[in-house]
Amino acid sequence: MTPAAFDLATIGAGLSFAGAIDELSTTLDRSTSAVVSAPPGTGKTTLVPPLLASRTPGRVIVTQPRRVAARAAARRLAQLDGSPLGSRVGFTVRGERVVGRETRVEFVTAGVLLRRLLDDPGLAGVDAVIIDEVHERALETDLLIGLLSEVRELRDDLVLIAMSATLDAARIAAVIGTDDQPAPIVDHDVPAFPLTERWAPSPAPRLDERGVTWAFLDHVARTTASAALDLVRDDPAADVLVFAPGAREVSEITRRIRDATDAFDVRELHGRMPAAEQDAVIRGRRPDEPPRIIVTTSLAESSLTVPGVRLVVDTCLARAPQRDAARGMTGLVTAAASRSSCVQRAGRATRQSAGTVVRCVDERTYATAPARPTPEIASTDLADAALLLACWGAPGGVGLRLIDPLPAESLADALTVLRGLGAIDDEGRATAEGRDLARFPTDPRLARALRDGSPTVGARLAAEVVALLGGDLRTADSDVAKALVTLRGGRTPDARRWRSDADRLERMSTPTPGVRSDLDGVGLVIALAFPERVARRVDRTGDGATFLLASGTRAGVTGPLAAVEWLAIADVTRGSGRAAAGSGAIIRSGAMLTEAQMEQAADHLITDRVEAEFVGGRVQARRERRVGAIPLSSAPVRASAEEGREAVRRALRREGLSMFAWSGPAVELRSRLTLLHRELGSPWPDVSDTGLLAALDAWLAPELDALANGTPAARVDLSSALRRLLPWPAAVRFDELAPERLEVPSGSRVRIAYPAPDDPDARPVVAVKLQECFGWSETPRLVDGRVPVLFHLLSPAGRPLAVTDDLTSFWSGPYAQVRAEMRGRYPKHPWPEDPWAATPTRHTKRRTAG
Repeated sequence: MTPAAFDLATIGAGLSFAGAIDELSTTLDRSTSAVVSAPPGTGKTTLVPPLLASRTPGRVIVTQPRRVAARAAARRLAQLDGSPLGSRVGFTVRGERVVGRETRVEFVTAGVLLRRLLDDPGLAGVDAVIIDEVHERALETDLLIGLLSEVRELRDDLVLIAMSATLDAARIAAVIGTDDQPAPIVDHDVPAFPLTERWAPSPAPRLDERGVTWAFLDHVARTTASAALDLVRDDPAADVLVFAPGAREVSEITRRIRDATDAFDVRELHGRMPAAEQDAVIRGRRPDEPPRIIVTTSLAESSLTVPGVRLVVDTCLARAPQRDAARGMTGLVTAAASRSSCVQRAGRATRQSAGTVVRCVDERTYATAPARPTPEIASTDLADAALLLACWGAPGGVGLRLIDPLPAESLADALTVLRGLGAIDDEGRATAEGRDLARFPTDPRLARALRDGSPTVGARLAAEVVALLGGDLRTADSDVAKALVTLRGGRTPDARRWRSDADRLERMSTPTPGVRSDLDGVGLVIALAFPERVARRVDRTGDGATFLLASGTRAGVTGPLAAVEWLAIADVTRGSGRAAAGSGAIIRSGAMLTEAQMEQAADHLITDRVEAEFVGGRVQARRERRVGAIPLSSAPVRASAEEGREAVRRALRREGLSMFAWSGPAVELRSRLTLLHRELGSPWPDVSDTGLLAALDAWLAPELDALANGTPAARVDLSSALRRLLPWPAAVRFDELAPERLEVPSGSRVRIAYPAPDDPDARPVVAVKLQECFGWSETPRLVDGRVPVLFHLLSPAGRPLAVTDDLTSFWSGPYAQVRAEMRGRYPKHPWPEDPWAATPTRHTKRRTAG
């Protein structure tokens, strides 16, 4: 029996996008993919799903980036369709499913569909998928596009539509289309109602090292109350929407507005609220109810419509995940919202008529904000995404049509985490362990903590801790155990939502009857999730302390946690001030840990080995036990030969050959070999630093062994070591090609100064008294006549008188000038007019005559 079609005329009454339905339908007649671009509030989310359901017999899946948006969209469509929610139209979000066998349109969060794809890659029974709000560039949405593009290679009947209010349509069309042809684009635009922009900068800073300042929140509340009172005097039916960066700021601004005025029904709207309270805000208000001020996060930026809004007050701040590359961590960071996000927010005031936006910054600050938000794939932790891709069979996203590739550095960190969890093998493929962790709807590290912590601390406590860590809840005094006590007895929306999440996670865990470890097990659960963040106190000052993490990072904390020796840290962020204790990082949440719990959670990080180092010219060794970068114990020991050799090699890689004391003979021998290698090449060896370091075993092996066994570097004879490099049989001509000394006409044997190895243009030099070279006409040459010797002709006092490699020219010319200047200064030494006929001598005239 063919299910009844949706009445598109009734559903689309009063919706602008109804005018684009025919164009989209025609487009889908010739293509199974399309990009829909239309402003917020035009009705695309309401109309496109039933259109597709009317064209296909199977189910239509519609993704939303947030749970509240999925519920609201489903409820709205069911209401317009005149059917009970959960019959023809339903939804599935984390922890809640309202769907029946006859459901034709199902709204889900992107995360729900991703995990459904792992269980059913072919999406049996689904004929179309609509990915909404693509412009937000949420990580899960980006991944969905890649996975669904691969599914469509096997299922050419599966319809895929990407929708957004503001979208780089051509780029998305190229990704969801084919290699030959991009997906067609349906662009629906409508004239916007007028928007009045006002600027209300705060006299106090918006942000400090702790986040949003109280003074700025005061300013936002005062600005909102004043502007709202002006608004309702002119338009009593109007509501106000205030954008804050996070749930904490929403609560603080709400409280301040209530303290300032009782003329409004002041409501909160954020992801931590119970579903019923969220839905009550989105439904709007009756005419007999007071005007509303709704304080919200980016939740209401584009993915849902809050009716009746005529005024938007914008903090121009946003909170988003940001990766700290230096520490390999990701945390939520509050910063300036992008201008495109601020435009989206302002557009909430002009959905149905002219509206006003009041921005709590000046125009210059607004102009310097980023043009658009950073895609989440480029800034967040990728462990969950990498595990999903590994389970899908595309490690690292290789082969998938993604809008942007996964950043290499972040992906490498994620793969390291997954290997540490045993979730992937060396090739990046998912292991059975990884597939088990992937079934939990949470980060794989938290999944590991839930699964492995339950048998030790009990399923309930493990679920409570994981629900707290995964729920982005505030932690008083940075102490997770303390926060847990507060939540257990609390009746706040945060406490109710946390309790619901903990119940759901406990049901997914293996039952642990009789196992109970109350607050003393909190640290163990955290450490199981983040073993690289177990930390030991290294410094204490006042009420603060600095801790060294196993990862090598240092971070500070104030309050009660500063007194403990070991911590399991759940969240650490870059920061300054007293809490950072000069470390550059602040511990946001953690719990006390015993050393035994540390060893249980981080056993794979514990090493027990001899650390040998070449220090002060000799090998020294200590036996060290560490957990990551944290030393546990250390004692001096004697290094083994292999440990000593490796220490020497490390020192050579670090310091080079300068770690040795080069004697004069060693330097001279190396210089002679350098000249021969430069002029003749093979078989004469390369004795540059690079060449010698590359051939250590060929010339220095005995000395390395001696050093490894404790011989000081100062006692190593490098001259003997270098002679091992002399090539046989060419070595028999070594002294002939590059002699150590040169005999001059006086009979003296003068040492030749060969050029240093790092001076390739220098020449061999002989420094000799001028009188010893009388009559010498032919300049000697080395290396089979290739290299002329450069003479430094010296005065009787040893000072240079001339530098030449052409003795004939010197005697015939410059000598006369030298003679004229020197014979009066050195009258006891011969200065003949004819140097060609003079007897070469190293003595004075008297000794020469005698």
